[in-house]
Amino acid sequence: MPSTDDRLDLVPRPEPGVLRAFSFAIVVHLLLAAALTWGVSWKSSDPTISFEAELWSNVQQEAAPALEAPPPPPPTPPTPEPEPIPVPTPAPPPPPPPPAKVETLPDPDIALAQEKLRKQKDAEAKKKALALAEKQEKARQEKEKEKELAQAKAQAAAKAAAQAKVEAQKLASQKEQEAKKQAAADAKFRQDNIARMNAQIGATGAPDAKGSALQSSGPSASYGGKVRARVRPNVIFTEDIAGNPVAEVEVRTTLDGTITSQRLVKSSGNKAWDDAVMTAIVRTATLPRDTDGRVPTPLIISFRPKD
Repeated sequence: MPSTDDRLDLVPRPEPGVLRAFSFAIVVHLLLAAALTWGVSWKSSDPTISFEAELWSNVQQEAAPALEAPPPPPPTPPTPEPEPIPVPTPAPPPPPPPPAKVETLPDPDIALAQEKLRKQKDAEAKKKALALAEKQEKARQEKEKEKELAQAKAQAAAKAAAQAKVEAQKLASQKEQEAKKQAAADAKFRQDNIARMNAQIGATGAPDAKGSALQSSGPSASYGGKVRARVRPNVIFTEDIAGNPVAEVEVRTTLDGTITSQRLVKSSGNKAWDDAVMTAIVRTATLPRDTDGRVPTPLIISFRPKD
């Protein structure tokens, strides 16, 4: 776009009065534009609108020689921006009042559920307490039962010991009585045996007779030792025994001395020794002959463990 100075060179030279009026008009327009710009910028921050005006004269003028351009008007000093009016600081608003405490009514369903849960917990607590009490009572009863059982066992043991003592005394008394009876029976049997033997060989006189004929009718004095010597190697007895008890056995044989039977006529009081003697006689099988060549029968033989 051509500037104002170029256009002034092309137009006819104005009259002196017209040039002054033109210059004055330009200055006025510039001042007006500056005032408008300042006013708009003071009121708002909108961008400044620039104005440009061209003035044409209606009077036909002749061309005139080019004139020197007038010196540009001095620049308008910038208008200082007005200081902003201080805005008073507003007072802080008062704190809002605390909200009123509204009592919230419980929901009926929630309250019912809570009550149900509370009752359930109470029932469980009572159930646990009852179970604990039952367990403690059961433990107490078991302990009491064990105590009573121990007392009963102790009483039974004491009673059994007393009964065993009584039975032992009774058994000892019975054994003593039986031993006495057996001794009397053995004595009678020996007497009867001697009398029978004497009768078999035709001897006369009383059992305790001392005549030579009567003495010769029985076994010789050494025959008993000979029989024991035959039986003794067959006795097997390894137990320790108190004292030296005697066991008497009646032995019956044939004429050649073969043993046909044996009977315990007097117990030694020790069953093991009695059994050992009876077994030894069975193993012996045959008795030796006496000095006269005979085998007396029946014959009573005495055996002692320490002979």
